[in-house]
Amino acid sequence: MALKSPKSSAATKANRAAADSAARPPRKKKKKIIGWREWVRLPDLGIQRIKAKIDTGARTSALHAHKVAPFTKDSAAYVRFTVHPIQRQRKPEIVCVALVIDERVITHSGGRSEHRYVIRTTMKLGKSRWPVELTLTNRDQMGFRMLIGRQALRRRYLVDPGRSFVVRKKKAKKRRRRAQ
Repeated sequence: MALKSPKSSAATKANRAAADSAARPPRKKKKKIIGWREWVRLPDLGIQRIKAKIDTGARTSALHAHKVAPFTKDSAAYVRFTVHPIQRQRKPEIVCVALVIDERVITHSGGRSEHRYVIRTTMKLGKSRWPVELTLTNRDQMGFRMLIGRQALRRRYLVDPGRSFVVRKKKAKKRRRRAQ
């Protein structure tokens, strides 16, 4: 009969623990529910509030931009553009500058193709903030100034198409009135 050394016993326990944890499925972070339209912020671009349509049928996200002008600075490609964050209004007009990370040909649902600049910026939805890629396009004829595609939502949110503006800023606590 062979005796186990304390060292091999500890190693066996460690192996069992590793096997047990490998057998258990990894914990999945619970995804938050959002509506088919939400208010978002693009703080890096100076956009404090813009209404966005959540479109799981679109792969990429798009931002309404006009006066799009590419330029080079320190041998890097940049783009300057203006945004009207409020639907059907020309004011305010926010001038933005961003590094161009790519140029893509995007095909619309109607089959028409368009060349677009792609930028990366921070998007904030409620308390969450993360980097997203946005294509710049003229969305004058569209109902929303911004479209959030499925790549930006991946592993973060589930969309409830029957609800709107689910994500809200934290509300201030109501003050109790003093009895007089």
